[in-house]
Amino acid sequence: MVLSKLFKALNQTRSSLANTFRSIKGEPASSESLEMLEEQLLMADLGVDTVDEILDVIKRHSGQDFESKVREYLLSIMPERYNPTRVHSPTVIMMVGVNGAGKTITAAKLARVYKQLDQNVMLVAADTYRAAATEQLKIWSGRAGTRLVCNERTLEPSAVLFDGLNAAKSSQTDVVIVDTAGRLHTYKNLMLELEKMVRVIQTHFPEFIIMNLLTIDASLGQNSLVQAKEFGSYMHLNGAVLTKLDGTARGGIVFPLYKQLQVPVLFIGVGEDIDDLEPFDPDEYLDGLLGVDEKSRA
Repeated sequence: MVLSKLFKALNQTRSSLANTFRSIKGEPASSESLEMLEEQLLMADLGVDTVDEILDVIKRHSGQDFESKVREYLLSIMPERYNPTRVHSPTVIMMVGVNGAGKTITAAKLARVYKQLDQNVMLVAADTYRAAATEQLKIWSGRAGTRLVCNERTLEPSAVLFDGLNAAKSSQTDVVIVDTAGRLHTYKNLMLELEKMVRVIQTHFPEFIIMNLLTIDASLGQNSLVQAKEFGSYMHLNGAVLTKLDGTARGGIVFPLYKQLQVPVLFIGVGEDIDDLEPFDPDEYLDGLLGVDEKSRA
């Protein structure tokens, strides 16, 4: 069987849960095994409420095929499969998040996704604070095969954004993806700068639909919830992109993000190559998380 990239990316999370699930399969679950499972689920960042519900499901179906019941419950609280073909033209996608989350490369990967859907795509290099950001995006936009607008003569991100959207209008661009500077959510001035960029779009380019995507490093765990709350207090978050999933055992943040904050994960990074960004699919995600293959859930 050919394993999907997402299944491989979730290997560390799945491995941390597999032995514990296996230890309680086919027999009544002991308090010790449930405590061990609870610890593993919390370490995987599924969130306290979700973990409590999973344990209740297992207790109700102890000694039976509880795995399929756990899967049914998790599927019921997950966001729907994201379909990127539903994007309206023209749309501007604002990539936001903290430093080091992988926004710049993810912006290029996202451009690649939409280009392969035959959309007219443009990248805008509006990270004017990190010296290497524009050069990095030049390289990755080349890999994505998309146009790039940058202005290295200004440190004003709203000015770069304005130039980019003017160029997008004149070339009938469908999707504009804006790479913004990484910022700690505790830096109010930088957060207000994001608000200003959104106002520029609303005031001067009202025909563009705005889509704000929070880029989240999967390895940061529950701290991602704090980030999402803070960014969400300054701008509406349409969704999140989960990066670096292949390097962590903490792949469960999808659940509390959606359950507590109503922020759905729309895309997942499954590797380092330009094509390693996939639309979020709850079925495939659960297969990778729980190790339940197509045959066993058919």
